[in-house]
Amino acid sequence: MAMDSFSFFKFFFLFVFWWLFGLSHAQLSSNFYASTCPNALSTIRNAVADAVKKEHRMGASLLRLHFHDCFVNGCDASVLLDDTSNFTGEKEAGPNADSLRGFDVIDTIKSQLESLCPGVVSCADILAVSARDSVVTLGGPSWTVQLGRRDSTTASFSAANTDMPSPIMELSELVAAFSNKGFNTNEMVALSGSHTIGQARCLLFRTRLYNESNIDSTYATSLKANCPSTGSDDKLSPLDTSTPVAFDNAYFGNLVNKKGLFHSDQQLFNGGSTDSQVTTYSNNARAFYVDFGNAMVKMGNLSPLMGTNGQIRTNCRKVN
Repeated sequence: MAMDSFSFFKFFFLFVFWWLFGLSHAQLSSNFYASTCPNALSTIRNAVADAVKKEHRMGASLLRLHFHDCFVNGCDASVLLDDTSNFTGEKEAGPNADSLRGFDVIDTIKSQLESLCPGVVSCADILAVSARDSVVTLGGPSWTVQLGRRDSTTASFSAANTDMPSPIMELSELVAAFSNKGFNTNEMVALSGSHTIGQARCLLFRTRLYNESNIDSTYATSLKANCPSTGSDDKLSPLDTSTPVAFDNAYFGNLVNKKGLFHSDQQLFNGGSTDSQVTTYSNNARAFYVDFGNAMVKMGNLSPLMGTNGQIRTNCRKVN
């Protein structure tokens, strides 16, 4: 009888061990919703296409949402959580306040998916797929999005203030910021190519515009017409003036021609170690597309919640 009890407990503990081991080594999968919500990807794709058609800038905004989510404690949709009376989320952190947009588009997608498959598709996965579909809608490359993330029940205001790369960073600081998240320098340059779409506030590039010399004079003059030396902080200029609503490799050509909008942009081509990669991308869109897609897959794998960790929020703005 004692031996039977011993065998039972041995079996029990082995079962628990392997169950926990399986959870800790769970992997994302491209067909995660194939049986539980087969129309999930097409629903997201159509909603993104509609949103970007109404406003091309929204494509950049949705891509940026995914990036700002993943760089703070992993891809867990923490960036979507609203503040409450006893909770401060990430939306009002310095890199996000008055800057991140597209929350209403994510709300619409989530609502559609909840009608189709209640409690199945996570907000974190919606962000990842929306980012890919935004790039494709604007003429850029596609990649296979891995799925199966779950949503966090908390957020980090402090990490959102410290972990995000800044538009005033030097090259060495950019390399360090991305390295802290597991990216090498080549991947950092590829991901920076997301600045081929989107717009930025005058507040974020005024110092470069009026104080730096490594900027094309004609380009600077055109920017100054919209961004005076004082005031007009919220006036917008495209990050890529040549093809502002197309996801292409023009951003890198702009850097070669000293037409980077942010200080951090021009740092990628300023006599440093990344000059050659920028030159390659400026001449070879396919090389950029391949590297960008691979880097986006890697970014989507940053510390996802899986198994029984986190939850599937029914409303992306608040925990269940």
